[in-house]
Amino acid sequence: MVEELVAAGVTLASAGAVYVMTAARVVKQYERGVVFRLGRLRPEVREPGFTMIVPGIDKLRKVNMQIVTMPVPGQEGITRDNVTVRVDAVVYFKVTAPAEAIIRVEDYRFAVAQMAQTSLRSIIGKSELDDLLSNREKLNQGLELMIDSPAVEWGVTIDRVEIKDVSLPETMKRSMARQAEADRERRARVINADAELQASKKLAEAAKEMSEQPAALQLRLLQTVVAVAAEKNSTLVLPFPVELLRFLERAAPAPGAVQQPQQPVRSVEEQPVRSVEEQPVQEQLPSPQPRLDPGSEGSNSRQD
Repeated sequence: MVEELVAAGVTLASAGAVYVMTAARVVKQYERGVVFRLGRLRPEVREPGFTMIVPGIDKLRKVNMQIVTMPVPGQEGITRDNVTVRVDAVVYFKVTAPAEAIIRVEDYRFAVAQMAQTSLRSIIGKSELDDLLSNREKLNQGLELMIDSPAVEWGVTIDRVEIKDVSLPETMKRSMARQAEADRERRARVINADAELQASKKLAEAAKEMSEQPAALQLRLLQTVVAVAAEKNSTLVLPFPVELLRFLERAAPAPGAVQQPQQPVRSVEEQPVRSVEEQPVQEQLPSPQPRLDPGSEGSNSRQD
């Protein structure tokens, strides 16, 4: 009798151990458990830790709650300005409602991947090439909204979407390179012209200052000579400005010219008034008569 009781106890203990081992489940910290009992969803979601289910009746499905990084395969499309491009992207999403993610969609990962590819092709067709290359933030936001709208019903939230790479044809790359080179050259010319304008204004101001002080021009010439002589050249080229020649020409007197002493200028009151008697005799005599032609005198004598 005792042996039978011991055997029964051992059997029950073994059955209990097998039951516990079969019913015991462990849910990790980043997971949530969804239980189906006889095919019906249980309202409670199993939290992380140790949990028990009814073997043969309950079925536990674990849902990962971490952020999933899903690469979107490269999609080829034609932009609004008729350029063929190939765009790659990355989608970051996570499950916020475990029960909805299991019930409403068969495979939420596959559904998000297909929706991302479709939305990416739609964004390519609505955008221009310049937007794909330089205005990616706006396109990322639009792509995120397009994917997030249907994903919310699946219990999935799109964290962010990033356009990873934009592949262009070789001909388009060469055209863009020529355009960038031309733009750089235009900017260089504008900068050079601006520098020339500023330099000309400064030179004009310097010339104005030197014109007021002619000696400054000579000092500037001496500075140029010193700068040239510092290089230890055997030949020294001395520039001679035309303005300096004009300055020396104005400063030096003309050759052969005798400087007359300046007479003091007297006013009208200081000048003496001469009378008629004081005037020279030649001024008082009448002007001489014109002489007659010798021929005419001879003819007169013969007539006499």
